[in-house]
Amino acid sequence: MNFDSCPDRANTDAFKWKKYAGTDILPMWVADMEFTCAPSILSALRGEIDHGVLGYTLPSQHTGANQAVKHWLKQQHQWDVETDWIVWMPGVVPAFNAACKALCHAGDNVIVQTPNYPPLLAAPALHGLNRLTVDCVLEDGRFTLDFDALERHAALPETKLFILCNPMNPVGSVLTQAELDRVATICTAHDVVVCSDEIHCDLVLSENAKHLPAGNHSALHEHSITLMAASKTFNVAGLGAAFAIIPNRQLRARFNRASQGMIPWVNILGLVATEAAFTQAEQWHHEVLQYLRGNRDYLVKQINQIDGLSAVTPEATFLLWVEASGLGVNDTQAWCESRGVGPSPGADFGQASGFRINFGCPRAQLETAIRRLKNADEFAQAQQQSK
Repeated sequence: MNFDSCPDRANTDAFKWKKYAGTDILPMWVADMEFTCAPSILSALRGEIDHGVLGYTLPSQHTGANQAVKHWLKQQHQWDVETDWIVWMPGVVPAFNAACKALCHAGDNVIVQTPNYPPLLAAPALHGLNRLTVDCVLEDGRFTLDFDALERHAALPETKLFILCNPMNPVGSVLTQAELDRVATICTAHDVVVCSDEIHCDLVLSENAKHLPAGNHSALHEHSITLMAASKTFNVAGLGAAFAIIPNRQLRARFNRASQGMIPWVNILGLVATEAAFTQAEQWHHEVLQYLRGNRDYLVKQINQIDGLSAVTPEATFLLWVEASGLGVNDTQAWCESRGVGPSPGADFGQASGFRINFGCPRAQLETAIRRLKNADEFAQAQQQSK
């Protein structure tokens, strides 16, 4: 694959690009990549379309997709799952909202970590629940959870659920075995279910990091809902296909009841794309990880050369959290946009002093973004010339 050459999305209806339509601001916010999908995925989709009938397909009866999930989790994460444990969902966002509905009553507490991506932060309030936050803290050059806060919140009798994001979005850490052990110890001691959003689990970039699924932890096996998808890793997010792994039959039944009548089936193209991704796109996966590592390392180095900005190297994802409090400005988003770069606003993640940059793009786009962030005059001059 040539990840330096990508389709032009500027004049499409792509959500990421619509925000800045008609401007010269580079959209580097929404968490999808600019790269063309793996040829094997596109071929599988064409084959399904060429068949000509796009009728109803019950996800639990799509043998290929379910067996592909089982195969992928065994191969990539050494996790033996039963296909009965798989609950298909049109995304991880409806999935953790279903978990809120299934496990909590109005007035209960839900724990989330911060900073975190907006839909996860918003979920508790949508169900009349109280959001309790656990900060991501920097220790030895790496972000981890404030476990003291997690212990305090979990001990409250009204706390029923911890929505964990691992790998963490936006700070990019991957929980170690010791960290996941602490999460398991705290949550099981206080009867708090862990709903683990692991949508970036197959985008681990650091050689010394390894993703550990929550549901594969012996203490969490019966007390967890693990959310995954091919969508971020293989850049098929627009097809709306994700899945929950819920080994506990009673917990799975509660989750399914909460979804009934509200959440649609995953569509056939999403199932086909997931099957192809997990069985035919391993080489593309290897190559995209290599490219993303290069982008990450370049971006972190360059950001840390800009006065007022700092960044910690993320262990996973194609997203970089940038701390911008050193700029001394009231609006970091406006500061970026005035230079022709459109990241995700830190305020949306619960931490207004920072912003998130998506580096799942050609290197040339990253280089342009860095030039603009370093030199405000470049973008201003370009704007003048375009008038």
